[in-house]
Amino acid sequence: MMDVLRPVLININGRIYRKNPIQEEDYEEEEEEDYSYSQTAVEQCLDEPCDAHVIEQTEKGFRCAIDVPSVLYKYIIGKKGETRKRLESETKTSISIPKQGVEGQIVVTGAQRAAVVSAVTRVEVLIDSFRRKQPFTHFLSLALNHPRVQEGFVRFSEEVLERCRQDAGVEGSIFQNPAKLHLTIGTLVLLNEQEVTRASELLQQCQETIRDITEGKALAVEVRGIEYMNDDPSMVDVLYAKVSAKDGSKKLQQIADRLVECFVSAGLMEREWDQVKIHGTVMNTLFRKDPSAEAKRTQGKLNGKDREAFDARNILKEFGEFYFGAFDLKCVHLSQRFSTDCTGYYSSAGQITFT
Repeated sequence: MMDVLRPVLININGRIYRKNPIQEEDYEEEEEEDYSYSQTAVEQCLDEPCDAHVIEQTEKGFRCAIDVPSVLYKYIIGKKGETRKRLESETKTSISIPKQGVEGQIVVTGAQRAAVVSAVTRVEVLIDSFRRKQPFTHFLSLALNHPRVQEGFVRFSEEVLERCRQDAGVEGSIFQNPAKLHLTIGTLVLLNEQEVTRASELLQQCQETIRDITEGKALAVEVRGIEYMNDDPSMVDVLYAKVSAKDGSKKLQQIADRLVECFVSAGLMEREWDQVKIHGTVMNTLFRKDPSAEAKRTQGKLNGKDREAFDARNILKEFGEFYFGAFDLKCVHLSQRFSTDCTGYYSSAGQITFT
């Protein structure tokens, strides 16, 4: 009963749809992928009109063009074209899809406007479903890699290894790269250049709001203390350094929450917490086998089978209030995952400044 009263809501181009419970299959990344069409998956939207796109009237009927990243075409085509055929058959429309790898628009045409609306809505629900399975590509970040903090972090890692190396799972490879110390505000799945540009432009639109919070000045912050987020300190996967404004204000929290609110409202980000966690990763077991892969992830989710937790009890006891350093925070980055710029930090697809 609760599932009926409180259905999952999905945001497509700023419009909210109800999503009824469905049974979804796992899709393996193989040449012969079985992207089978599920009637149930799209029936959820039949009572929802789609007005996020312009439906044009033509000499032969009606037409609507949808911007869809090329990496998602296969989910609309389906195995041997079955998904597209069924969509066309059930809505009495024609769905034109660009060649794989070619960025363009999916075009839906039909004799009846209602048919085109139905097909467009079904396509968007399918795209949203499979987009959610993609690993994130970008993230909004606050760089914590100021030289003073990096120095403090190196000292922290050396002292932890000196005093706690005997603890289960504690070893050098699980420490963060000092040059990439950061606070993640939120993650995004941006699948082509158009989506990256849209996210960058949205970030720019937030600049005045953020400057109102900072009063047009850099924000003095300090990195002090560590914390973990699971229930058992003897079995920890990630250890974080806490970050706060030096003046004791909530400005840092306000900046992060306001940015998430903006990006969630635009449909570019999903809200993970009521409030953004104001901390940065200092140790992560995902780094154990591959320092560049802060992401041993499968379809966007952490692959627990590849992780070996560590015992953080002594670290928390000995270094619970460790002081990493303080500096003036001046900007927010739209950072690209798995990238490195000339400073050693993540490559930026856009940024806004506090001053």
